[in-house]
Amino acid sequence: MLYFIPAWYLKDEWKEDEQFWYRRRMKTETDDTVKQIQLFQRNSICESKILLLSYAPNFRHFLHRQSAFRVPYWSVFDAIQEVGRKKQAVLSFHNLNWPGDIEFIYTPFSIIAMLKSERYAKIEFGEYGNLIQVDLYRNGQISRKNIYDDRGFISCTSVYENDYKAYDQYLTEKGVWKLCHFADGHVVINPQSNQYLIRTPRVEKHIPFSKNTYGSMEEVIEEVFGAAVDTTLSTDIFCAAVHGQHLALLDRLLAGRKMIYSVFGKRFPLEGNEAALEILSRGNYIVTDSEDNLALVSRQKGLEHTSKRNIPPYDTRIDSGISQQLNVQKILFPVDHLTEEILETAVTYMASYLKENQDARVHLFTRNVEFNREEMLLRRVSEILKRGGYPPQWAGKTTENELEVLLDEEDPIPILFVVENCVDELSVNKCVREQRLLVDLADTPDLFLQISCVSMGIPQVLRVATQYMHPGKNGRLNKDLTRLGEDIRYYLDSLSNWNQASIQSYKLGKKHTTQYLIKQWKEVIVSIGNSTSITAGKRGF
Repeated sequence: MLYFIPAWYLKDEWKEDEQFWYRRRMKTETDDTVKQIQLFQRNSICESKILLLSYAPNFRHFLHRQSAFRVPYWSVFDAIQEVGRKKQAVLSFHNLNWPGDIEFIYTPFSIIAMLKSERYAKIEFGEYGNLIQVDLYRNGQISRKNIYDDRGFISCTSVYENDYKAYDQYLTEKGVWKLCHFADGHVVINPQSNQYLIRTPRVEKHIPFSKNTYGSMEEVIEEVFGAAVDTTLSTDIFCAAVHGQHLALLDRLLAGRKMIYSVFGKRFPLEGNEAALEILSRGNYIVTDSEDNLALVSRQKGLEHTSKRNIPPYDTRIDSGISQQLNVQKILFPVDHLTEEILETAVTYMASYLKENQDARVHLFTRNVEFNREEMLLRRVSEILKRGGYPPQWAGKTTENELEVLLDEEDPIPILFVVENCVDELSVNKCVREQRLLVDLADTPDLFLQISCVSMGIPQVLRVATQYMHPGKNGRLNKDLTRLGEDIRYYLDSLSNWNQASIQSYKLGKKHTTQYLIKQWKEVIVSIGNSTSITAGKRGF
C-alpha cells in the first residue's frame, strides 16, 4: 500500500475549513499531492490511500472538486469522533431545531434568522449549496458557531465568550462531545466518551485515550495516528508532502518506515532549516516538482546521499490553443515575482513594441487575488507608461464583450495592458488557451504555465532555460531586457518562427506525458524496495 499524507492545512491549524460560496478563493487547491493521487488512481499504478491529518468536515466536496472523489482515505478526526458514515447526505437548515416564531430573511449571500426583531442566527453555505455553518447570536454578540459535516450531522461547535472563541467542541455523529480544544491550546477528553475508533479492512476496534488532558491538539493527533500506523505493514510506503505542520510528527511516528518526501514550489523553506533537513535525510527518497527545487535540495548539507528525483506533478498533453483564431496577439506576462526594476523595464520595452504592432496586447498574469490587486497593477503600469512617454490609458479594464476603445473620442485610445487574475487550474487553462506568447522574466518561471504552454504549442521567452524551454527550439533566452522587444518581435512578427517553436513544443511535450510520469514513479517505488508488496491487496487502515 502507498499512503499519501497531504499538507492541506488552514495556516498553522490542524484544520481546513470549507469556503463560503461567495468568498473568492485566495489560493489554488491543486498541489503535488492532488496531482499524485489523480495519477495513481487513474492509471492503477498501485493501491493507494490518503491519510488526512487535518479536520475537514467537507472533505468529500474537496475530493469532488479535484476529480478524486473515489480515492480511498482515512481521517484522523473521523477516528477521534468515531464517525462511521462515508456517504454524503442532504441536510437542510429547515430540519434544524429552531424556535417556533423564527423568521428567515434571504440575503444575496447568506440566510439571516430573526427572532423577535433581533438577529438570532446566520446560515452559511458552501460552493455546492451545502449547509456549512450556522452562527448563533445572543444580545447582538456571537455566542456559538456550529460547523456541519457534509455527511449530514453537526461536527464541531465553537463557543464564544465576549466575542472571543473559548473552545472548540468536536462531536460524534450522535452529538456526543468527544473533546474540547481550548483557546490556550490544551485539549480535554470527555470522560464519558473517552475512546477513538480504528477501523481497518480486517478489524474495527475502540481504543481508550491514554490521557484525560493533552497539552495540544498535536498530541491527540499523534496518539490516534500512531495507533493507526501500527496496523500497517513494514513494507508499506508513505509519501508525505513536506510541510512544517506535520514534518516532526511524521518523523517520530514513521521512523524506520519507507518514506518518500515530496517538495512542492515554495510551500516550505528548506534552506537553513537544519531540523527539517535532518528529517528529510532519514527518508528513502525526495521527489521535487521542478528542476529548480531539485537543484535546491541537492545543495543542502546532509542530503548528499539521499535519493532524489524531479517528477513534475503536471503532465503534458496536446491541446491546441486558439490564439491563431483571434484578431489580437496576446502576450502572457506573469508579474507576481518580479522586482519593481524588472517590471518597469519590461513594461517600457513592451510598450515600445506595442506602438509598432497594433494587434498585440499584454496580459498581466497574477495569482494574487487580494482586494484591489487588479487596480493596483493597472495603476502601477499606468505610471510606468506615463514616465516612458506612452498613454497611461493603455492600462485599463476590459472584458470580452466590451469595445476596447472609447467611441465618443475623436482619437480613441486602445487598452493594451489588462490583468488576468487566475487561481485554479481551470481559469489558468482558459487564459493560456488564448495566448500567443509567454514572457516570464522571473528567476523561477511558473511551472504550471510552462507545462500548459508546452501542451498548447506556445513559445516562451524566459530569463533562464528550464526542462520545458529549450533555447532556440520552443523559446528564447532573455538575459538582457533591452532585447525584449526583439524577442517578442521574433515570434509575433513571423508566423514561420512561431510555427517552428510550436512544433518543438509538441515534440518536447511527448517526453513529459502521463506515461513518463508513471514510469518515473514506478522507478522510485521499485528503488525503495519490495515493490510487489504494495499491490498485493488491501491491508492497513
